[in-house]
Amino acid sequence: MDDAKTRDPANGSMVGRVYGGSTMAKSTNRAEEYHFPALWPEIAIIRNPWDKPAMSERDRKPRFQRGSQKSGDRGRGGRPDRRGRDGGADGPVILYGWHTVTAALANPARNIRKLLLTENAARRLADENIPTRVTPEMVRPDVIDRRLGPDAVHQGLLAEADPLPSPDIDTLAQEGIVLVLDQITDPHNVGAIMRSAAAFAVKAIVTTARHSPEATGVLAKSASGALELVPLVTVQNLARALTELNDSGFMTVGLDSEGSEDLADIPLRQPLALVLGAEGKGLRQLTRETCSAVARLDMPGEIKSLNVSNAAVLALYIGASRLKLMR
Repeated sequence: MDDAKTRDPANGSMVGRVYGGSTMAKSTNRAEEYHFPALWPEIAIIRNPWDKPAMSERDRKPRFQRGSQKSGDRGRGGRPDRRGRDGGADGPVILYGWHTVTAALANPARNIRKLLLTENAARRLADENIPTRVTPEMVRPDVIDRRLGPDAVHQGLLAEADPLPSPDIDTLAQEGIVLVLDQITDPHNVGAIMRSAAAFAVKAIVTTARHSPEATGVLAKSASGALELVPLVTVQNLARALTELNDSGFMTVGLDSEGSEDLADIPLRQPLALVLGAEGKGLRQLTRETCSAVARLDMPGEIKSLNVSNAAVLALYIGASRLKLMR
């Protein structure tokens, strides 16, 4: 038998190799092991072309989902509907790992749909008196491995949950520090920034609906529970959002290696919004022009640039120290 094809158990048609993991997916009748469309939307299943009629020229064109922060339909919890790697607009958020899942279980605002646990994870939850809130489904570790991929460190816990509500930008508190992310797309970096934001009691993180990772999967794992602590404000137009922050009294400071002053030398005040750009590209021109100030981070060593998540924690330390927010 050709190892690149097998039979579809649903209709008997020939199905090509499933790409996206280190091993081929196996068909099964167990519901918990066959959720590819909901959980792995990036995996392409190549079917026999005779299974369906050929697409028209119109069907071949990509279709873009438009969301709106101020008008139009909103997704669950006030977020604009948008599709990402880890879940569709109507699909669940995927949370895995000990800190990520236990933080979600402790958050009353997080609606847990489903909880998969290994025997060891269930025993640890019981030992630490952590309520599961829903009846868990006991599975072997390899079941979660197949759901997430071989490289995910899940520690025997996986939860499907509803997204958290996203506040409007005009509801942000007029105190403390807010972080604004200008098209930072790496979920590891965004997750690490969220973790630092939680450590410095950041009031919210503002990010764009497009060119930003979904608050699920790898991002949630990298945030290590911070996703439950720091609100995510999703906007359609970052320059417009910065203008709103400026008009409402925020001091908006963009961080750029070409900034005219060192962040440590600028007189800072509350409420403060620190604006971070993507690695490589940095702040976009319109973003930089909309900020009330643009500053750099001076360092004494030979290397003058930092990973964006490291730059975020340094800027937060400087800002919190200058504003006397350190406890």
